[in-house]
Amino acid sequence: MIIKAVIFDLDGTLIDSMSLWRRVDCEFLGSRNIPVPADLFAHLPAGNSFIQTAQYFKDRFLLPDSVESIMQEWTDMVRHHYETDIELKNGVRELIHLLSAKGIKIGLGTSNSYELAEKVLSQNGIWHYFQTAVTGDMEVLGKPFPDIYLRVADNLHVLPGECIVIEDTLSGVRAGKSAGMTVLAIYDQDSEPEMENIKSAADHFFYDYVALSNTLEREYLDGK
Repeated sequence: MIIKAVIFDLDGTLIDSMSLWRRVDCEFLGSRNIPVPADLFAHLPAGNSFIQTAQYFKDRFLLPDSVESIMQEWTDMVRHHYETDIELKNGVRELIHLLSAKGIKIGLGTSNSYELAEKVLSQNGIWHYFQTAVTGDMEVLGKPFPDIYLRVADNLHVLPGECIVIEDTLSGVRAGKSAGMTVLAIYDQDSEPEMENIKSAADHFFYDYVALSNTLEREYLDGK
């Protein structure tokens, strides 16, 4: 297999941020006196992009807010953290440097917004390594549909079979596999309820970036 590109998810994959988004859910609904249901995302109908998730909240909770205003409110709630204190997962920086040194194209495929992706990766000093970013505030079907990852591959001018996706969620793993890409899953605490399904769906599963990077270099980048 010849790998020409590695495509990363953002939240839970590159950065430790999922607990922040759980707080956003609580604060957003709490400000409207709506309790957070235990099955909050169990009925998400199709796709989890920023736009689709905002539409889901609007429809499920009969909110008068526009989809645009919901997205803006979420962005306003987390912007400071993405600009200042959300950190990369251990080993991410080293892997990005390795891929760059070997001439591997690097892309981002996230359900989050472009603004927040740019802010958090810029403040962590790695935004400039990403040659394209397809985000959930663009007109594209969200994960588990393959569209985000297929668009990243197209932007990078590589075939899906020449791409590795790194993901932490079941919907993301399924999106990568549906796109015809090799998927390496990385552990994130927020995804523990789906852990066994993630392990079954991904080509490889890792608990840390040291093991992931070693396997990636040995099995997919050898000779580069």
